[in-house]
Amino acid sequence: MKKVILASAVTLALTSAAAQAEDVNVGVIMSFTGPIESLTPAMAGGAEMALAEVSESGALLDGTTLTPVRADATCIDSAAATTAAERLVTSDGIVAMVGPDCSGVTGAVLANVAVPNGIVLISPSATSPALSTAEDEGLFFRTAPSDARQGDVMAEVLKERGVESAAITYTNNDYGKGLADAIQAAYEGMGGSVTIVAAHDDGKADYSSEVAALAAAGGDVLIVAGYVDQGGKGIIQASLDTGAFETFALPDGMIGTSLTDDLGADIDGSFGTVPGTDSPGAATMIELAEAAGVSTDGPYVGESYDAAALIALAMQAAGSTSSSDFAASVEAVANAPGEKIYPGELAKALGILAEGGEVDYEGATAVELINGGETAGSYREITIDGGEITTVQYR
Repeated sequence: MKKVILASAVTLALTSAAAQAEDVNVGVIMSFTGPIESLTPAMAGGAEMALAEVSESGALLDGTTLTPVRADATCIDSAAATTAAERLVTSDGIVAMVGPDCSGVTGAVLANVAVPNGIVLISPSATSPALSTAEDEGLFFRTAPSDARQGDVMAEVLKERGVESAAITYTNNDYGKGLADAIQAAYEGMGGSVTIVAAHDDGKADYSSEVAALAAAGGDVLIVAGYVDQGGKGIIQASLDTGAFETFALPDGMIGTSLTDDLGADIDGSFGTVPGTDSPGAATMIELAEAAGVSTDGPYVGESYDAAALIALAMQAAGSTSSSDFAASVEAVANAPGEKIYPGELAKALGILAEGGEVDYEGATAVELINGGETAGSYREITIDGGEITTVQYR
């Protein structure tokens, strides 16, 4: 994206802001309860790392600090997520939000809170293709790619592994349905055979009936487009118990250490895809996270860091902490031209912007925003070997 920023305008804005350094709140709305609760502490930690880095630098708008305020998105309860987001706006006075994480609650918070209140929302993990066309008034961005892209990648992995047929089960919500549709379309387009596509509900104690239907349809593998701490794991356990399937294809919502902690070597040979990159920033992010005590074993930690970093850099570029002012600068700081910026270099980036220069934020995940705020995205192919998640390659 071509950046058009007049140095004189930026200088004027920053001069005005310099006299108004402030402490502002940024919402970190993640699903601390619900079907991905084992993943979100590290994701929130990634976002808070970036906010702390900015605040400690003293370089944002001449000393403005960013304080994270957490809220629970629940992943599955849109009404609760909306209430939590409203509280962030009305009680905590947040100026932007990192999150939510799950697609359904993200759509609800976007429509019911972010747009009516003019609040920038950057999700690190809401991947439903339906969000690509949501009415957002230029306020919604995401640092994880749409599942339309993940469908293509998963189909490629299936074909390269010689999988000729697959059954698909998905969690019965926007995320699961959109992802299942994307995988089916891409896989069948490459000549693969999908034997059945069936929804499952989360929160059940027994998935034997669902697995019986999947087993009757058959398939070389079972694709589980679900949640690692909920029905997805239950489907896998029931499949193992009955011998229905031995090998599982696992999209992003199923990739987490709680899966291997519980199932271990029983799922050896299973494989999956999750957003990830081997870009220069990825290795740096791991080092910084380890030093901060933030685990990078699960998905979307780098994407969370990047979401928070983009908020801060956009503020600096616009010379304002108001979403109505800096929303238009998010893509500008994320894309070329400009000096490439990686994790741990936020103070450097803020300094460049303060002087009227340009930055191209690569971050932890090789961020490149397209199509009005979507990231193009790279994926990590994983396999389960010896009861552990290991990286095969990046795509």
